[in-house]
Amino acid sequence: MGVAGAERLECVDLSCPDVERLAQQLRKACLETGFFYVVNHGISEEFMAQVFEQSRKFFTLPLEEKMKVYQDENVRGYTPIFDEKLDPAKQRLGDAKEGYYIRREVSGSDPRAKDPLQGPNQWPSPDTLPEWKQTMEMYFDQAEKLSRKLIKLIALALELEESFFDKPGMFDHAMAAVRLLHYPAQASNPEEGFFGAGAHSDYGMLTLLASDGVPGLQICKEKDAKEQVWTNVQPLKGAFIVNLGDMLERWTNNLFRSTLHRVLNYGVERYSIAFFMGPNFDCIVECIPTCCSELNPSKFPPAKSGDHLLGRYKVTHKDYEAVANRKYT
Repeated sequence: MGVAGAERLECVDLSCPDVERLAQQLRKACLETGFFYVVNHGISEEFMAQVFEQSRKFFTLPLEEKMKVYQDENVRGYTPIFDEKLDPAKQRLGDAKEGYYIRREVSGSDPRAKDPLQGPNQWPSPDTLPEWKQTMEMYFDQAEKLSRKLIKLIALALELEESFFDKPGMFDHAMAAVRLLHYPAQASNPEEGFFGAGAHSDYGMLTLLASDGVPGLQICKEKDAKEQVWTNVQPLKGAFIVNLGDMLERWTNNLFRSTLHRVLNYGVERYSIAFFMGPNFDCIVECIPTCCSELNPSKFPPAKSGDHLLGRYKVTHKDYEAVANRKYT
């Protein structure tokens, strides 16, 4: 297992009026690395500074206060350091990070409230963090809007109609989540099995990652290689780092990559904010007809998006099953 310098990612500029050119650039990124930068995306740096400020305010609270909003049966709320283990086979402890999940709120009167992961969010006390909820809800809305714009570009990159993924049952009730992340100032040691975040691919359609400028993200383009080679992805000021998820890889029959990635800590405190965009929980993901043929048959059986998501949570999230069972008892 080695590390080989920095990865040069495509930089997709959404202010470019040439949509065909953008789609071709995006296709190149999706074929080669499954990662790219996006700039001029419509979410201001000033607003992102506010989101990061509110994130820091939460994570600097005493642990006792943070545990009041510990992750619930709908995977919403706080996850302490070492609570998640993304690569159980190689990690001695869980990820050296703490996090906070925020999803689209579903009221108790909504029929979907009985479904897995659906329900209200948990929020820190407004007496402690008065601007927190409003800031995070605004960010959720803006990040979801940007994700939907990118999904249309992905459709074009696949030489499909721009509206291909707008069909009912695909993303009209998307499984989307903000995940605030804080990596304390402790150094990783891959040889000893200590990581900021263990190696994994993301579970949904795509992920937007905002960074505070501190490096740590690495990718491995050949996840099945016997000797994995990792390259660093450097933060780019004002940009989101975007990566593709498992559901898009399945839809495209491995054409577009859901790339393995991890985080190493270098003894410097680090904050990041992920926005995960996935299909509807009940969406059946199967190979897009233009991505398979008699000579290139589908590599995956049809799968329900939500089953894949829950399966990954069961493997990676401490006590997930015990907590999730509360919803049905």
